[in-house]
Amino acid sequence: MSYEIFVAAVPAVFSGLWLTVIITFLSFVLGQAVALPLALARSSSSGWLNYPAFTYTFLVRGSPLLVQLFIIYYGLGQIEFVRNSALWPILREPLYCAVLTVGLNSAAYVAELLRGAIRQVAAGQLEAARTLGLTHRQTLSHVVLPQAYRTIIPALGNELVLVMKASSLASAVTVMEMTGAARALVAKTYAPFEVFIVAGALYLAIGMAFSGIFIRLERWTAIPGSAAHRSA
Repeated sequence: MSYEIFVAAVPAVFSGLWLTVIITFLSFVLGQAVALPLALARSSSSGWLNYPAFTYTFLVRGSPLLVQLFIIYYGLGQIEFVRNSALWPILREPLYCAVLTVGLNSAAYVAELLRGAIRQVAAGQLEAARTLGLTHRQTLSHVVLPQAYRTIIPALGNELVLVMKASSLASAVTVMEMTGAARALVAKTYAPFEVFIVAGALYLAIGMAFSGIFIRLERWTAIPGSAAHRSA
């Protein structure tokens, strides 16, 4: 174990921090944007909406994220239609492929969380909304979704941390985020123990920061009188 390598590893791994944050943030936002229509489709009584959404979440959650990344980055480039499409400038870039893969993967998990939260909304509230003359869209936006998202805030905090950890797989397609920077330094120093301890400590620090943000968000959105509100 070398103290000098520990010291040298900090700025080297830290150089990939910005890319890690970018991948995490963009992937999480993409996941949330895709998860909502997926969750609504999964909650629908229409088989035309439910079955395709179920198939997507089943396939994505049932296969390894790394395999999905390889399919998007290496596999799609083998299809001539994709290479000739307007999406090719995005799909040929490893950073965008990593964001797309992690985001779509996250969407499958968040969609199931949100679907469960939507189902927990009391039927009496839906009947009250119809009695007041609210449309289906108004009921969703003013009654159902605010309660559903409030319920899953702790799970969303966990999901953000999982997305951050999943961003490390971007190094497999040459993206030099923190894990990629750590692997590059290991190739020079042949000291994986010291370098990856530093990388792990930085990931842990980021995860703790994200968790703290969502803990505060949960307390801020807690209903007055609830346990979360009293602990604030």
